[in-house]
Amino acid sequence: MNKKSNIGLIGLAVMGENLALNMERNGFQVSVYNRAEGAEAHVVEHFMSGRGAGKNFLGFTELRDFVESLERPRKIMMMIRAGRPVDLVIEALLPFLSEGDVIIDGGNSNWQDSERREAELRQRGVYFVGCGISGGEEGALNGPAIMPGGAREAWPLIEPIFTRIAAKAEDGMPCCAWIGAGGSGHFVKMVHNGIEYGDMQLIAEAYGVLCTVAGKTNDEMAEIFASWNEGKLSSYLIEITAEILRHREPDGSYLIDKILDAAGQKGTGKWSVINSLEYGQPLNLIATAVYERSLSAAVELRQEASSVYLRSQRTLDFTEADTLALQRSLYASKIVSYAQGFALLQEASKENKWSLDLSSIARIWRNGCIIRSAFLSDIAEAYEAQPDLQHLLLAPFFQHEIKDAKADWARMVGTAIASECSVPAFSAALNYFFSLTTRRLPANMLQAQRDFFGAHTFERVDHPRGVFFHENWTGRGSDTSSTTYNV
Repeated sequence: MNKKSNIGLIGLAVMGENLALNMERNGFQVSVYNRAEGAEAHVVEHFMSGRGAGKNFLGFTELRDFVESLERPRKIMMMIRAGRPVDLVIEALLPFLSEGDVIIDGGNSNWQDSERREAELRQRGVYFVGCGISGGEEGALNGPAIMPGGAREAWPLIEPIFTRIAAKAEDGMPCCAWIGAGGSGHFVKMVHNGIEYGDMQLIAEAYGVLCTVAGKTNDEMAEIFASWNEGKLSSYLIEITAEILRHREPDGSYLIDKILDAAGQKGTGKWSVINSLEYGQPLNLIATAVYERSLSAAVELRQEASSVYLRSQRTLDFTEADTLALQRSLYASKIVSYAQGFALLQEASKENKWSLDLSSIARIWRNGCIIRSAFLSDIAEAYEAQPDLQHLLLAPFFQHEIKDAKADWARMVGTAIASECSVPAFSAALNYFFSLTTRRLPANMLQAQRDFFGAHTFERVDHPRGVFFHENWTGRGSDTSSTTYNV
């Protein structure tokens, strides 16, 4: 065993423990630390005598000893709860660190916290990296998608470790690349999670249509999702959906039928929606997915409302052509979800001067992460061919895919609604597409109303953009206009 460890890891919960094992398996000596308080009193001891036994680990419960066990410049990765705990651990570490050492936050931190921490630690001579990690427990152990951002000076120090432990795409490339400055790594992870919310909601709605409109059995639905996983929809989430539908209880019944229809959430989807509003980028599909989780949690309210409003939900004669139409609708809606996410990345990159490489980000997500899917390679190729692409739906490949699916997409949403089957994410995606491709929206009426009651002014189609007008609509008001502003 080497005298000094290559990297240190703080936090031996499931993600931290699995990540440490991944690092050690890939040839690195790892020092691990966990506080020894209360229920965590023996965490390090149990790890060193259990999964870490006989391996290239050093275990510590004292921060000073932990830091001194690391080669210089020190590289310390935190896998702890986001928020105040991260700041507390950083403050506890600083007295033992030297100039040029690196602190990496691998948790689901808010990107603005990472932005602040990078600036504060730079003033103290320490490099901070806010690092998005996706893939869950399995990914942490066998290869996650890794999205590091922050102090660029830290990248040459951590790249050999991160590219070794990251998942590998089919072409052998590691699912890890430098993202950018400040909080960009955690921003990209946040958008990843927002897209994940959208993907999951769309799949749930497709399941709902197959179950309630088509009247399919769990086994039949499992076969449908498994077949979809062989084509354009090939992805981790589609794959596990088929497995979930097949999973049985010891008594032979299906587990899916016994799971309460109340979905939880941890907040990163909400963060994506909040940031979409801040940057003026519509994420209506992802916002719908977040709101649907909130609505699902209101179980008692929904049960009461369903007994008041007796609905005529009916099963249709669902043909193979209908199943294909649903598949195309899911694919088109999924494209919209990713297009919205990448539009948010593009706008945030521009405003924060991050210079995000959208093609590289799509390649990072090709494996290891929850949203890994076949068509991420198509997204990567679209941005590689046109780095300044204004919107993903304008890429030639996706133009063709959407045009091919459009008729089935609209028909399937109409069929579901006519059957009183809720498909809010499908509807949000379709309406976003309709609005995006409408040359003249009815927003002229909105602006006229705003000027009528609030003198907010308006632009005219027969004058250049940027010239604002106010109309004295009633003949009683003044000609004074309000200050103009951009949303």
